[in-house]
Amino acid sequence: MARKKKASTGKIEIRQVRSVSGRPEPQRRTLRALGLTRNQTSVIQNDTPAIRGMIKQIPHMVTVREITE
Repeated sequence: MARKKKASTGKIEIRQVRSVSGRPEPQRRTLRALGLTRNQTSVIQNDTPAIRGMIKQIPHMVTVREITE
């Protein structure tokens, strides 16, 4: 039986709070995939399971804030 897809619940703001200096390459690639290029920058992404999974890999480097419109 196929699972039903949930409707997107909104958007989240992701802010990089730690530098990539001295971090393993997979963590650097995850930050780039999220759209974060430098320390203290932020991006707005759709709140999807894929994005949440990326955030789960680097919680020590980012802060997340849900955006309500």
